[in-house]
Amino acid sequence: METGIRPLTLGEILDRTALLYRTNFLLFAGIFAVYAGLLMILNLVQIGVTSWFDFAHAGLAIKVALFGALAVKIFVIIAGAGVTTAAINRAVAWVHLGQRATISSSFKSILPKSGRYIWLTFIMYVIIGGPLVLGLVAGGVFLARTPGFLAGQIDTSNKGTMLAYVAIFGGFGLFFLGWLVYSTLMGLRYSLSVPSSVMEDLKAWASIKRSVYLSKGSRGRIFVLLLLALAIEIGFSMISQLFIFILAFKHHGQIGPVAQSVSQIIAFFTNAFLGPIYATGLTLFYYDQRVRKEGFDIEWMMLSAGMTTSADTGDASIMPAPPAPEPLSGTESTHE
Repeated sequence: METGIRPLTLGEILDRTALLYRTNFLLFAGIFAVYAGLLMILNLVQIGVTSWFDFAHAGLAIKVALFGALAVKIFVIIAGAGVTTAAINRAVAWVHLGQRATISSSFKSILPKSGRYIWLTFIMYVIIGGPLVLGLVAGGVFLARTPGFLAGQIDTSNKGTMLAYVAIFGGFGLFFLGWLVYSTLMGLRYSLSVPSSVMEDLKAWASIKRSVYLSKGSRGRIFVLLLLALAIEIGFSMISQLFIFILAFKHHGQIGPVAQSVSQIIAFFTNAFLGPIYATGLTLFYYDQRVRKEGFDIEWMMLSAGMTTSADTGDASIMPAPPAPEPLSGTESTHE
């Protein structure tokens, strides 16, 4: 298979992303299904718990417990995202370099250092999402101090009170727009962090610095990939979840636990099928930037010709895939 280890245009990267995704669909979807399944289980548990308790009459202890459960859920989501993304990057790298990859070998290769990928993902979540959390907390504090808000009795005839609400919500709207710009720019800067950590055996902060260097000059192209991936996922989600919107409209926003559970099961398939697209494209961008900035294509040609080894070059990114016990054909060589 022609690996495309050469400088690629944006169109070529997008075409190759689609090609790898299509020809290795079961491999990539199988890896991402682990994370999608984790999300589904967590959401189903949350639906069950919230339907069991009546929030209007829930005691303070129950509310605190549910808040604690939410914190645990966030941590599990971050951990699952870090490990699964690393496994996807590893599988895409093997396939891109013309090597054999399986679901089990992809996870086995990254599990020994899974703590590193979880920590890296946590750092990026904090840097990117931290300002939004602080903004929400600040907005909540201002709202709590506004007359009538906590009691649910807002005096709409009081101009001062209404002006305070307008100022709070208007200010938060502007803050949110600013955060969107900030989060997009930071996300593009750090977009190659996980591939760098996986392929070059770098620690968390070193991976972030490496991503800032590698992504420079191609962040606009990566942004196009992000937009396309988001458009595809949002489009499919809206179509697959259309029945939820209809039910919510008919029942004035009230959706029963059964419908919510069905929605989560559908979301599992959507996430598993479409989730790998962005990670696949980022891995290709990682190699493309290394070709452009470091001559990785020449290094790979020398390695393929037996003129050097990955140990000679000191390049941890050139990692051989596990050997197949026997020749496989067709799509059987890319998944288990």
